[in-house]
Amino acid sequence: MTASHSEFIRGTARGTAPVPLSVLDLAAVGEGTTAHEALQASARLARLAEARGLLRYWVAEHHSMPGISSSSPAVVLAHLAAQTRTLRLGSGGVMLPNHAPLVVAEQFGTLEALAPGRIDLGLGRAPGTDGATAAALRRAGAQADDFPAEVAELIRFLRDDFPDGHPYRRIHAVPGPVQGEVGQPQVWLLGSSGFSARLAGELGLPFAFAHHFSARNTLPALELYRSSFRPSATLAEPYVVLGVFAFAGETAEEAHRQALTGALATVRLRSGRPGLVPTPEEAERHVFTEQERAVLGTWLDNALYGTADEVTAGLDELQKRTDADELMLAMNSHSPDFRVRSYELIADAYGMPADVTAP
Repeated sequence: MTASHSEFIRGTARGTAPVPLSVLDLAAVGEGTTAHEALQASARLARLAEARGLLRYWVAEHHSMPGISSSSPAVVLAHLAAQTRTLRLGSGGVMLPNHAPLVVAEQFGTLEALAPGRIDLGLGRAPGTDGATAAALRRAGAQADDFPAEVAELIRFLRDDFPDGHPYRRIHAVPGPVQGEVGQPQVWLLGSSGFSARLAGELGLPFAFAHHFSARNTLPALELYRSSFRPSATLAEPYVVLGVFAFAGETAEEAHRQALTGALATVRLRSGRPGLVPTPEEAERHVFTEQERAVLGTWLDNALYGTADEVTAGLDELQKRTDADELMLAMNSHSPDFRVRSYELIADAYGMPADVTAP
């Protein structure tokens, strides 16, 4: 990745949005709906994001969670690549401890061959699941502490530049550079604490922070990333994407009802009872325990929900407070139709063009 390829990182803000906007998709599955419907909604949302000028569309890796159908980001991204022409597509992220670096390089090299110049490879060091499922997923002996070495190994595979004498010198990630002049996916580091923030800075890579579930760590992590940053062939200066839950409804009441479904799903997940995303009616009937109310309050405090004008005002304030270079909007709600409509309302509120991809 050369300096000229920083264009794959920095995008253009559309309309009155303060910075470029992007999508983080959980492909949520609600009670009474199916994974097929959730993934159909993902395709609709990707086409909408492209038409309205959102910069990128990332898919999150989670496992053993019935309410999330994005356990295989590379598979979902291949489908979305066939549905779009210009939208950047990526993982938000691939949880590297679950995978051999060579396999990830092959998967994302294949995606790059399918959609040249459009693929982001976001890497995380958490398993994206509970401990028992992590044990079922993880390669023998793999540990989260191995993350820096595995990132370095993965980048070597993507570039096909292991040095002479290295045991992997004659191993090639295909599709990849061994086949000739080809592009490479853009590597990002993801995090919710200071570990990946510092590593991203030291490597001169773009950094995506999970504000939507780790808001109290946002400012310290961003400061650590910026202070640790060393210019690289990828970036001359830091670049921060901030993930944030954003629910915009036709009314504030509608947005709150859908946000509450995602909040209750999170409460159940954190108590070891993951399931489908509940309906708004079930969420409103639920009697929260004192412990659950603590989780609920934190979740709702960190999410933006309301009318589109209220949500965009919150996004503007968050960007100003953090100096984020890009905002990545996430949503865990019962209704797939609501998710698609919510992004449309936000685009309308910012006056983003109706079809930036039209010839």
